Amino acid sequence: MAILKFRIYFEEDESIYRDVVIKHTQSFQDLHNTILKSYEFDNKHKATFFRSNDHWQRGREISLEKYDDREYKAPPLIMADTVIGSEIRDPNQRFIYLYDFNKNWSFLVELINVSKEENPKITYPSVSRTEGIGPSQYGTKGLLGDKFADIEEKYDLTQAGEGFGEKDEDGEDVGFGEEAASDEGEE
Repeated sequence: MAILKFRIYFEEDESIYRDVVIKHTQSFQDLHNTILKSYEFDNKHKATFFRSNDHWQRGREISLEKYDDREYKAPPLIMADTVIGSEIRDPNQRFIYLYDFNKNWSFLVELINVSKEENPKITYPSVSRTEGIGPSQYGTKGLLGDKFADIEEKYDLTQAGEGFGEKDEDGEDVGFGEEAASDEGEE
C-alpha cells in the first residue's frame, strides 16, 4: 500500500507548513479533516480542493459537498467519495485547498514523497511535521496563547498609557508623569 506525504503550506507564508502522511486509499475528506486539525481550525465551514499544476492553477474541484451558491465549470467530485490515489497524476501532484469561503483560507498542498511501506506505529492519516505558528482562525494568536489573554484581561494591559497609573491604599489614582501633575493642579 502506498503512503503519500503531502506538505500543506499556508499560502500567505510558505515557512508555515504541515506534513501529512496518508494512505493512497483514503479519501479527500480524511485529508481535509487532518489539515484542519493540524492548523487547529474547527470543522464548521465549507471547503474544497482543486487539482492543480506546477503553476498553482485551479483544475478539477473536489468539494466537501455540492454547494448551491457556487458556480461550477464541471460538477465537483465529493471528498468523501474520492480516493486520493485516484487524483494523483504526477509525482509532484499539487492541490489547492480552500476553507471557509468567507475568510478564504487558502493552503497549497504538494505531494513530496511516496513510500511503499506502512509504519505500523502510525494511525493514518497523521501529521508528521509541523513548521511555524499557523494562523488563528478567529483572531489573533500569539506565542503565549490563551494564558496571555487571561493576563491581559485581568490586568487590563491596554490602559497602560504614558505615565503608568497606580492606585494608593484609598483607591485614588496615583500617576507618574504629565497626567499626575495636571491632576494635582486641579484639586
